[in-house]
Amino acid sequence: MSLSGRAGLGAGLSLTTAVLWGLLPIALKEVLVDMDAYTITFYRFFVSGLLLALWLGARGALPKPSRLKGTSGALMLVCVVGLLANYGFYLVALRHLDPRTAQTVIQLAPLLLLLGGVWLYKEPFGGAQLLGVLMLVLGLGLFFNERLVAIFTDVNGAGFGVALMVVAAVSWAGYALAQKKLLRALNSMQIMMLINLAGGLFFLTLAHPLQILALSGRELGWLVFCCLNTLVAYGAFAEALNHWEASKVSALLSIAPLLTFFFVAVLSPIMPFGFDTRQLPWLSYLGAGLVVLGSVVNALGSRLNRKRRGNIEV
Repeated sequence: MSLSGRAGLGAGLSLTTAVLWGLLPIALKEVLVDMDAYTITFYRFFVSGLLLALWLGARGALPKPSRLKGTSGALMLVCVVGLLANYGFYLVALRHLDPRTAQTVIQLAPLLLLLGGVWLYKEPFGGAQLLGVLMLVLGLGLFFNERLVAIFTDVNGAGFGVALMVVAAVSWAGYALAQKKLLRALNSMQIMMLINLAGGLFFLTLAHPLQILALSGRELGWLVFCCLNTLVAYGAFAEALNHWEASKVSALLSIAPLLTFFFVAVLSPIMPFGFDTRQLPWLSYLGAGLVVLGSVVNALGSRLNRKRRGNIEV
């Protein structure tokens, strides 16, 4: 795909997505005070799916059923199940974790996508990617430091939350790997519309929509933000790819966990949250930074490998 050459616009759109993803776990954690995970997920899927359907319908770009025959239909099913599981497990895990921990652990998702691409699609895996993987794993170890033993033994608290977040990461990687091939039949917005509508229908069977009446004005605002977040963030992400290299977009999106740390630190004194916002041990901050750096190296891995080979050849 040829790029527009408007790198500044691509960077701005990528940063918009990173900011929205950085704020998302904070917003979700706040809404979880008076609304269960299934109901939140229902509203997120339903509102996003409805808005996407209206937008695509107005453009005459609704997906055609004939595009979902055979292999495409099976891939669509994997995408639906994968993203539904990701949303559901992420929110249930967030009940047991603070947003900073959630954002750090979910960085396993792009790592699993990288490894899945190597396994399924025979994508290259060079020294840069290996370094990125090692940095990410070491970073997670440093992030939890003295809590590491508790993570493996606490079956009802943080340990349970981390386990569910790992499942959410695996689910997202499965969705992304399936969508990579499904893009030959449908574009990303059509895929997201179908997933969101299917998700809305599925979670309606588990949700209690009238819980929305119990939300405070602030919580309702956070819920609206959560509903629009996915739509706007994914839209900005898709548009960014038209203006900037995918590796650079992915590298910038990797800073989302750091933005979550930043927003918690800046907003908690003026907007008290319903979760623990105390300072973490300095090793946790070092570990989170290493996780982000590992994600950036993984995102830029192919470019770094090519540059290294070029230097060797010279």
